[in-house]
Amino acid sequence: MANARQRLSQVQSHLTSSEADIPRGRENILRKAPDDIVVTCALRTPITRGGKGGFKDTAAADLLAHAFKSLISRSHIDPNLVEDISVGNVLAPGAGATEYRAAALVAGFPETTALKTLNRQCSSGLQACVDIANAIRCGMIDIGVGAGVESMSSQYGPGAVSEFSDLLENHQEAKNCKVPMGALSEQMASDRSITRDMQDAFAARSFQRAEAAQKAGRFDEEIVPMKVKWVDPKTDEEKEIVVDKDDGVRPGMTVEGLAKIKPAFKKDGSIHAGNASQVSDGAAAVLLMKRSTAERLGQKVVGKFVCSSVVGVKPLLMGIGPWKAIPVALEKAGIGKEEVDLWEINEAFASQCVWCVKELGLDESKVNPNGGAIAFGHPLGCTGARQVSTLFNELGRSGKKVGVTSMCVGTGMGMAAVWVKE
Repeated sequence: MANARQRLSQVQSHLTSSEADIPRGRENILRKAPDDIVVTCALRTPITRGGKGGFKDTAAADLLAHAFKSLISRSHIDPNLVEDISVGNVLAPGAGATEYRAAALVAGFPETTALKTLNRQCSSGLQACVDIANAIRCGMIDIGVGAGVESMSSQYGPGAVSEFSDLLENHQEAKNCKVPMGALSEQMASDRSITRDMQDAFAARSFQRAEAAQKAGRFDEEIVPMKVKWVDPKTDEEKEIVVDKDDGVRPGMTVEGLAKIKPAFKKDGSIHAGNASQVSDGAAAVLLMKRSTAERLGQKVVGKFVCSSVVGVKPLLMGIGPWKAIPVALEKAGIGKEEVDLWEINEAFASQCVWCVKELGLDESKVNPNGGAIAFGHPLGCTGARQVSTLFNELGRSGKKVGVTSMCVGTGMGMAAVWVKE
C-alpha cells in the first residue's frame, strides 16, 4: 500500500511538472511542428444581397460547387486525397445534406470523399472547419475541407424555424430560444446602454472600411468570381453575368445618412437596416491537413489552426456570445488579448458588436479593419468559413501573425477560434 501511495505521488508530481512545463504565450503558438493543423487554401465567392444581388437566382449547391472547384484548382490538391468535407448551413432543410454531397461530386471530388452538413446557426461555417481540424488532429482523417454556404435569397423566412411544442412553450428559458434576434438585440441595446449613435458610428465605420478595402482590391485574393444566370427584375430578361465582388457595400455611407433610416423592430428603437447584418448569399471553403502532410505533398501553408471555443449564454443575450467565447479560446491558446494582431468578429448587429468590443477592451483599429457583415453581408452558414479567408488575407497583407475569428450564435451561444498566419 505504501509503495502504491508513493507511486501515485510520483505520477501526480510528473503531471504537475508537465503542466508547468507547457510553453505558453505568443512565441509558443508561432512555433512550427509536424502535427500542426494547417490551412493550405482558403477562399470564398463574392457575397451578394439576398433577393436583389448577383446570386439571387443561384442555388446554394451551385455556389458551394463553385467554391469546391476553385479550392481544387487553386490549391492543386488531388481531390482523391480529400477524405471528408464538413459544410455549415442554416436554412436548407436537413442543412442541405443531399444537395451538398451532390455539389462535391459535381466539383470533382470522388465518391470516396465523404461529406456531412451541420447547423450551429451563425457559427456553422466555423464549426465545419473546426470539426475537420479535430478529425485530423485525432487521426480520423489526414486531409479535409471545412466549408459554409447559404442562399438567403431562396431559403430565408419564417419557415426556417419550426413550431414549438407545448413542452417547449411552457418552459420560459426554452421559449426564449425563438424570440426574434432583432427584438432581443433591441432589448439588449436598451439594457446595456448601447445608443443608436454608438451603433450608427460603428456601422458607418464598417461601411467606410469595406468601401476602402474594395476599392483598394484587398478582397480580390480571397474572392473567386463566378459566372451565373441572373434575371433582371425590371425586364424579366435572363442574362449571364460575372459576379466578382461583394455587392452589398454601399459607397459614401455616413453616420448622418444612417440616422435617416427608420428603426426596424420597434417604433422608438435603435436597430435598423443600416446597422445590422445584411441578408446575403455566398459560399466559402477551407482546405486543412497536418503540416507534415502539407510538406509531403508540396502544399503551401497559408496559416494554422490553433484552437477554438464554444460557449452557451442566455438565449435573450445571444449577442454577448463573443464576449464569453473569446477569453476561453485565448486561455486555451495560452495568450492574452494584447498578443492578438487582428480580430474578425461577426457584425450580426452593431449593438452586440459594440458591447462585446467595449467589454473585452479590444483595440477598435484591430477589429474588422476591412469592414464586416454590416457592410458586405452575413450568409448565415457561410460566415464562419468566410472569416478564415478574410483573416488570413489581411494578416498577410499587413505583415501580422495572430488572429481570432468569433461570432454570436442564435439561441444563446458564442464561438471563437485562434489562427496564425505564415
